[in-house]
Amino acid sequence: MNPTAPTSLARIAYFGPQGTFSEQAARRLNATAELVPYETIRAAMTAVRKGEADAACVPVENSVEGPVSATLDGLAEDDPLVAVAEALLPIVFSLLAHPDADPRNLRTIASHPHALAQVQRWLEQHYPDAEHIAASSTAAAAVGVSEGQYDAAITAPVAAEHYPLRVVATGIADVPEARTRFLLLRRPGELPEPTGHDRTSVVAVAENRTGALSELLTELAIRGINLTRLDARPIRGSFGRYRFFFDFEGHVAEPRVGDALAALRRRCDLRFLGSHPRADGGRGQPGAAASNEDFRNAAEWVESVRRGESA
Repeated sequence: MNPTAPTSLARIAYFGPQGTFSEQAARRLNATAELVPYETIRAAMTAVRKGEADAACVPVENSVEGPVSATLDGLAEDDPLVAVAEALLPIVFSLLAHPDADPRNLRTIASHPHALAQVQRWLEQHYPDAEHIAASSTAAAAVGVSEGQYDAAITAPVAAEHYPLRVVATGIADVPEARTRFLLLRRPGELPEPTGHDRTSVVAVAENRTGALSELLTELAIRGINLTRLDARPIRGSFGRYRFFFDFEGHVAEPRVGDALAALRRRCDLRFLGSHPRADGGRGQPGAAASNEDFRNAAEWVESVRRGESA
């Protein structure tokens, strides 16, 4: 079990069906909870909002294909959810075929679009004439193979444990170091304690004017806070307006991060998406005069001035 993940979870929803990388990530984050598959990312998140599950495990970004838009949109819309842990999985795939299919002549190969993109060169080399078919998830593609809809599927290796399919190849990856980051999402409540190697996430809606985004980023920069990810997603029904998703180093409990969040909140519509330990163990190095001790000392000095004790 990931030692930084909450252990008091009875039921975790994940992006299914059985046999997805999300299931693997959920197992890594909590080995004792009941894992319940949901057909879509949004459905898994809705299960938490409705109280059907204690948490949801969903992908948020891939080192090859970038952000997972369904997760970002789901975090920005509807009732708030916050990330309390994350898992980072190396992404390699298996090719599973129907038992009756000829593995030398697979005509239709299905998978999630992100998965197909990550093995495109391998497929072109080994099955140049096969038709590639998009499925809602890698495991859904495996289900389709089981039902005779496709000859084969590109899946997570764990799918071979759930479906009676033939493993034609495994360890498939065009990019050897490809990884996907998964979040464990809960309803707002008690946050993980800071560890010194944490990540904080927010989503902001800035004014549509020159320099608005730059002003938000400056609030982080002047406090020595390193931005680790920035994504933009259009606001539905409002053409030309965007939400900005920020990941940055630090924890909301730290003085400098709390100060930055307060400044951002003054400037824009801001939603807090969580503070939790980083799966890669990265530790930020604040700039000059930007350590938490610097912020504490400065705040104490201001308070002493207000009390008339110093100047």
